[in-house]
Amino acid sequence: MTSGTVTMTAGGAVEVQLPLKVARRRIERVGFAYFAQRRQFLAPGGVERSDSDEKLEGVGEEVDISYLKSLDPKEWKDQDHYAILGLGKLRYEASDDDIRRAYRRMVLLHHPDKRKAKGEEVIQDDDYFTCITKAYEILGTSKPRRSFDSVDPEFDDSLPSQNEIDGDYFGVFNKYFTLNGRWSEKPHVPAFGQVDAKREEVERFYNFWYDFKSWREFSYLDEEDKEKGQDRDERRWIEKENRTARIKRKKEEMSRIRALVDLAYNNDKRIQRFKQEEKDRKAAAKRAKMDAVQAQKAEADRAVREAALAKEKAEKAEQKRIEQIRIEREQQKKLLKKERKTLRDKVKDCKYYAKNDKDQLKHMEGTEKICETFNLAELQALNKAMETKGRESFVAALQTADQKIAAELEEINQTQAKKLVSAAATPKGVKEVKKGELWSNENVQLLIKAVNLFPAGTAQRWDVIATFINQHSPGNTVLVNARDVLNKAKALQNTDHSKSSLKTQANDAAFASFEKSKKDVQTCNDITLGEETPAQASKENVKQNGVDHKVNNQSAKQNGNSTTPAPTADAGPATAAAAAAPVTNGNSSAGGGASKTWTKEEQALLEQAIKTYPTTTPDRWDRIAACIPNRSKKDCLRRVKELVELVNSKKEAQAAVK
Repeated sequence: MTSGTVTMTAGGAVEVQLPLKVARRRIERVGFAYFAQRRQFLAPGGVERSDSDEKLEGVGEEVDISYLKSLDPKEWKDQDHYAILGLGKLRYEASDDDIRRAYRRMVLLHHPDKRKAKGEEVIQDDDYFTCITKAYEILGTSKPRRSFDSVDPEFDDSLPSQNEIDGDYFGVFNKYFTLNGRWSEKPHVPAFGQVDAKREEVERFYNFWYDFKSWREFSYLDEEDKEKGQDRDERRWIEKENRTARIKRKKEEMSRIRALVDLAYNNDKRIQRFKQEEKDRKAAAKRAKMDAVQAQKAEADRAVREAALAKEKAEKAEQKRIEQIRIEREQQKKLLKKERKTLRDKVKDCKYYAKNDKDQLKHMEGTEKICETFNLAELQALNKAMETKGRESFVAALQTADQKIAAELEEINQTQAKKLVSAAATPKGVKEVKKGELWSNENVQLLIKAVNLFPAGTAQRWDVIATFINQHSPGNTVLVNARDVLNKAKALQNTDHSKSSLKTQANDAAFASFEKSKKDVQTCNDITLGEETPAQASKENVKQNGVDHKVNNQSAKQNGNSTTPAPTADAGPATAAAAAAPVTNGNSSAGGGASKTWTKEEQALLEQAIKTYPTTTPDRWDRIAACIPNRSKKDCLRRVKELVELVNSKKEAQAAVK
């Protein structure tokens, strides 16, 4: 048999190593060998050691035995469990392994069996080892430990005093916020910082603490344990009371945190500096804005002043130009008036270059035509030519004036004809005008007025009325022709106007026009044959006095000619004047001798002739005299002058009565 090596393990087993092909085995001790080896691994007091028992001596701190003996197991809620286990310095920072090893150490040192082995008297019901066990039960489990940590007796719930704040602001609040940061549900609590902290860091810190969420709860301070309730109702009542107390303490805790944050914020010089910087920035921005507004306003004022100055200069220049034009016009008027007076005086001195009375009246009327149609240069040339040629130049000027008047009449007739043709012809692509759009209320009023202005017997009456409506129609977008006017006039004649307000409106408008013209009438000066032609005098005076035909008819009745017809004021100026005056006998105010009495038939013929031949008709009075048998041109002129004088005298009498 070969020899081998025998070794003993720490557990008391024997290993035999054979040099050859012998297997290696563990041999367990038995009997006396087992108990002898076991004594080497037992801790004092008979507790079995583990592999980590050698490390227990460095965990926790020594606990005063007198303190442990003073503990009452019944008052376990008022005891400091960390201090009982020797973790008074680590406290909430102690890990679960630290708590477990501290408890094992306290068991090795203060277990009742060990103390009994030493001869110490142990009372099981009131022994302080019960407090050690209770401390481990609370701190060794997460939920009970969290409840105890929430009411840690070593935690300072107070707020710093103002003296502490004034002494070391940043040191004090760094300390307090670090202590209270342990209650935060969110990790990574921002630091309070120092005086040189950036604005973003300070704002992030205060935003975090003003929105602080605390996990601290106060179930450890419940006055009664609901498990001790005898029945379900009592347990529910206990739970309700405990919940109410917890909510109240939670509110007080959040108020304390908020008060701490407010205290730090109100005394934070960084916040004051940031506010002052923000205030300065806003003030600078406001000043810049005001400066910009003032600059813009100054620029606008400058532009307004420049515009006003330019406008003033332009207005002055325009006024100067207008004044210059006015002065030139005044000079032209004065020169024109002077040349006209010179022409009249020359012609009058030469007895109008007339061979008989007929030529004299014709040349008198022709002189006025020349004055009205010739311009300044032509009058000056005529006056200069009359100094040498005399009658020849005057006769040539009369012919030129007649030609101008004829040309003007021809141009007017052509214009009217073009308008009528354009109105009558409907071009392709043009929308047909509706009758409602053609005859508006304004056009109907113009039609009524035109019918009264141009009575029956007027040459081309309906064409003249259509032209009048087209000229005076508002907007002048739709033109009417003679056929449209005639059809509308017939429709109005056959319409029952009692069912519309058009007749009432027309009567009101006519009465208002009558009142206005009655107030505005002015007395005309006497007309002499040496100054104006009888036709012009009758035209101007009868226009002012045509509305008084009723008064003139009454005067005619008083003079014995009540059968004379009284036409309307719109029938024509000369006709109205002739109808307004009675047929008189005796001497005429215009002539020096007696004249034959104008009969009713002669008066009617004179009125019709004046309407037939307007003032623009060449040789008007010759044609009027040809229409009245046994009456000369001079008789007709004298009769018209008498009528005008009669109308003026009656107006003067009415004005004197008023």
